[in-house]
Amino acid sequence: MKNIIKAIFLFSFLGFYTVEAQQVVKKDTMNGTELTVSMDAKVNNLLNDLEEKCKVKETDADNKLVAKIEVPAKPKSNAEICRDNPRILGYKIQVAVVKSNEEANNVKAYFRSKFPNIKAETDASLRPNYKILVGSYLTKQSASVDLSRIKALFPAAVSIQYRVFCVEAK
Repeated sequence: MKNIIKAIFLFSFLGFYTVEAQQVVKKDTMNGTELTVSMDAKVNNLLNDLEEKCKVKETDADNKLVAKIEVPAKPKSNAEICRDNPRILGYKIQVAVVKSNEEANNVKAYFRSKFPNIKAETDASLRPNYKILVGSYLTKQSASVDLSRIKALFPAAVSIQYRVFCVEAK
């Protein structure tokens, strides 16, 4: 008999406890994607009220409601660009184009002996020709400083657009 009374009490308690959940579609604040959330209508109303209060803030001594001032997005710094895209389109200096890998290695070794602080690499995408590319630069203007020094030893040197690792670029 006690078990029956407990069961009746439990079912009556659960019968009075109702949840009015509904499907709510919200827009994501960061990138505008739609999110479907299942929540109580009262919670949704409270969230909407809070969002309205966040859109307007009180200022002045007269407690006038003034809309928030939106600050335009500032241009990204080089560090922020590098964090978002580690490999970007920049510039390299093409020192020479040679016919064999052995010649490319000789030119690279000679270049490194004359300019030890500038990184040199071989691009074999145009086989049988090999390009010797040096440096990594974000802009053509930043490459022009090194290009003028390199042209003294390599008159055929030119700056070309090329993929560079952003953290290595000047």
